[in-house]
Amino acid sequence: MFQELKGSSMVVEIFKTNVQKESDKDYVIAVIQTQFPNYKINFDLEDCDKILRVEGIDLECDNIMDYVHCLGYTCVRLD
Repeated sequence: MFQELKGSSMVVEIFKTNVQKESDKDYVIAVIQTQFPNYKINFDLEDCDKILRVEGIDLECDNIMDYVHCLGYTCVRLD
């Protein structure tokens, strides 16, 4: 396992969302976690941008945004 991790580095991506409620946050995290079990995912609903923070190796930003959009929420990657 360590061999495959050697060439990759941990990446953190921040997304702006419109997730409002704790229950919605838990639902979105559960769906993303099912698809990407190795990602570390959390929300900051106190932030005005309702930040979704995803940490992992070789993050698939487009896929993350697609999943959140499919659940009915906006999700925009912040630079």
